Amino acid sequence: MSLVSEVAGAYLTLLADQELLRLTSDTLATQKLSYDLTTQLVEAGNSTQLDLRLVEIALRTAEANHAAYTRQAARDRNALVLLLGQPLTPELSRQLDEAVVLPDNIVPTDLPSGLPSELLARRPDIRAAEQMLIGSNANIGAARAAFFPTISLTGSAGTASASLDGLFDSGSRAWSFLPQLTLPIFRGGALRASLDMAQVQKRIEIANYEKSIQAAFAEVADGLAGKRTLDEQIRSEQLLVAASQKAYELAGQRFQEGVDDNLTLLDAQRTQYGAQQTLVRTRLTRLNNLIHLYKALGGGWTEHTVQSGSTAQSSTRSPG
Repeated sequence: MSLVSEVAGAYLTLLADQELLRLTSDTLATQKLSYDLTTQLVEAGNSTQLDLRLVEIALRTAEANHAAYTRQAARDRNALVLLLGQPLTPELSRQLDEAVVLPDNIVPTDLPSGLPSELLARRPDIRAAEQMLIGSNANIGAARAAFFPTISLTGSAGTASASLDGLFDSGSRAWSFLPQLTLPIFRGGALRASLDMAQVQKRIEIANYEKSIQAAFAEVADGLAGKRTLDEQIRSEQLLVAASQKAYELAGQRFQEGVDDNLTLLDAQRTQYGAQQTLVRTRLTRLNNLIHLYKALGGGWTEHTVQSGSTAQSSTRSPG
C-alpha cells in the first residue's frame, strides 16, 4: 500500500511539474516577444530604458523559472524510476514526455456515504498491533469492543460524518472516546498480582493498540477535511485564474491603445502567471490528499448491496 501511494504521488508530482514547466515555457515565449518589441520601441524613441529594464527583469525571471522547473521535472522522473526499480521503457518514456497536463480526474474523488469504521481494521499498523496483543494472550474481540469506535466515517457527499468529528475536541486532535471495559481483555491468569511485569507489558501493548486506532481515525478525519476544503479552494482559484486572464487581456488592449504603460501590462502578466502556478500546486495537493485518504482507509473502501431475498453481493472499490 505504501509503495502504491508513493508511486502514485511521484507520478502526479512529475505531471504537475511538467505542467508548470509548460506554463513557464509559454510565459517565457511571451516575455521574449515583449522584450524584442520594447527594444525596438526604445530604438525608435517611443519607450524608455526603464521600460526596457522592467521587461528584461520579467524575461530573466521567466528564464530562471524555466531552468528550475526543467531541473525539477528531471528529478521527479529519476524518483519515479527509483520507485519502479527498473529503467523506463521507450514507450513509457514517450508517454511521460507527452504528459504536460495534470489530469484532475486521475484519482476518483467521490466517496460513498456511510463508510463503516471497520474498514480501518484492515490497516497494517492496526493489524500489527492486534498481532502483538494476540501474542500476549489477549482477546481481540474484547479489545476491539473496548477501543475501536463503531461509527460511520462519511456523511453525505463523502464528507466526514458527525460521529467522526465528534471523536476529537475542536482543533486539538485529542481523542475524546472513552472505552468502556465490559469484558476482560486478557484471558486466564494474566491479571494476577504475581504477574506484575507481564501485566505492565500488556498495558504497553494495549496503549500501542489504542494509539494505532487513534492515528487511523485522525488520518481519515484529516483526509476528509482536506477533501472538502481543497475542493472549495480550487473553485476559488479557478475563478482567480479566469479573472487574471481577463485582466491580462484588457491590460494588453489598453497598452496597445496607449491608455496604460507597459508596467501595468507586466503586473497583469505576473498576476496571471502566479495564479496559474498556485492552481496547479493546489490541484496536486488535492490529488495527494486523496491518495493519503485511500491509504488511511486501509486501501480503499467496500460497498455492500443487499439483493431481494437472501442473496447478498459485495463489491470492492478503490481509487487506484
